[in-house]
Amino acid sequence: MSDLPPHDSSEPDEPEPRDPLGLFDEIVAAETDRDPDLAVIEAGSRTLRTQGGGASTADVPARPADPEVDKALREVEAELATRWGETKLEPSVARIAALMDVLGEPQRAYPSIHITGTNGKTSTARMIETLLGAFDLRTGRYTSPHVQSVTERISLDGAPISAERFIETYEDIKPYVEMVDSQQEYRLSFFEVLTGMAYAAFADAPVDVAVVEVGMGGSWDATNVIDGDVAVVTPIDLDHTDRLGGTPGEIAVEKAGIVKQGATVILAQQPVDAAQVLLKKAVEVDATVAREGLEFGVAARQVAVGGQLVTLRGLGGEYEDVFLPLHGAYQAHNAAVALAAVEAFFGVGAARAERLDIDTVRKAFASVSSPGRLEIVRRSPTVVLDAAHNPAGARATAEAVSEVFDFSRLIGVVGASGDKNVRGLLEAFEPIFAEVVVTQNSSHRAMDVDELAGIAVEIFGDERVQVEPRLDDALEAAITLAEEEGEYAGGGVLVTGSVITVGEARLLLGRG
Repeated sequence: MSDLPPHDSSEPDEPEPRDPLGLFDEIVAAETDRDPDLAVIEAGSRTLRTQGGGASTADVPARPADPEVDKALREVEAELATRWGETKLEPSVARIAALMDVLGEPQRAYPSIHITGTNGKTSTARMIETLLGAFDLRTGRYTSPHVQSVTERISLDGAPISAERFIETYEDIKPYVEMVDSQQEYRLSFFEVLTGMAYAAFADAPVDVAVVEVGMGGSWDATNVIDGDVAVVTPIDLDHTDRLGGTPGEIAVEKAGIVKQGATVILAQQPVDAAQVLLKKAVEVDATVAREGLEFGVAARQVAVGGQLVTLRGLGGEYEDVFLPLHGAYQAHNAAVALAAVEAFFGVGAARAERLDIDTVRKAFASVSSPGRLEIVRRSPTVVLDAAHNPAGARATAEAVSEVFDFSRLIGVVGASGDKNVRGLLEAFEPIFAEVVVTQNSSHRAMDVDELAGIAVEIFGDERVQVEPRLDDALEAAITLAEEEGEYAGGGVLVTGSVITVGEARLLLGRG
């Protein structure tokens, strides 16, 4: 496409103590020429080291402790950052297909479950991965975007690959990437190279099954060089409308591209026009369809301490008393979709009529996690992170917050991307926010804080809006407002609006 932009082609022994939040700001400013996701990873991780941050969780890895490995990872990140970022697209799978060809088609070495949709893809992918692992299958998972570290995107056996393996995989495919670059009109993008790395890492492991989340759309998404045995479509709503279409039905046309000949399609509840498109595509390619609310679904759910207790109706029968340590009705629906996908992968409902072992299913769901999705990172007052970034996601989050938390006063911290429906997002949160602190994350895609404030004032009124351009100041202001309720009252803070905002907040609050 001719309208695409061109390619971005020693310390003293005893340093003086420095303000860690000031250092965070300084590092981000120095990294403005890098991919915004990579910049905040480096800034946040280096800031936390100055604070003596604790060990990371397996879900969200910290920077490598070994200085040499850390240096090598930074070099890989820097090279990846010279490529088109994830907002620069050329709708074609020609380049990734060429890379797969010279790599020997690694994506054909294992069966796969392919996931598209607007919201819930990553949580659903994590649940599918956990279920498959519980049944002793070696899994590979590829998801995007990441919360804090780029290595999160590629997981083996339920954990992000190590920095060493990430570096090794990049170095292994780098000559082939350069070969394809030289033969194509445009170089492989950041996302395309990561996709190639994921498929190569899965083949090298080797995995028994890959769980792959699309980056955007479906038909021309870089991940769509696989032929998923199971195609999963989470709820479709309006997002990326400039690239995918202005109605759910138009968006579904692109997302239906992952439905391949003879596959099994697991459909979450969809708008009517989207469902029609997806069902038509399934007929065209002779795919089997299972629909939430008909062939499977959530039979019952109740709020429980630390999550919810659900009864899921699968393709093979009912699964009672399943504890899910995630909040919100939407996560229960994600669980139903994930269970149906795994059942379909094992042939339940087709070759087999009986349900999967219920104790194994219960154990798997009880161990599921989803960082940055209604994640509690602090108490007194309670601070919750949620990566909702479009109106549909915000509505689901607002409903879940109202159901799960008994906040007497909830303060919102919102930093959004400029290319999103920010008005719709804020309108979804208006009923539950007593006040909102608008801010700006470090990404070049972030909406200007004054522009965001203008929209917020129209929705909330001037007295309910506070402006803090720096995220650390915004967090402090929101916590102060929540604490005005008193030590034993129910004030809380919800940080939301963008995955990048949530990732930065997670770092600043000492998680990861």
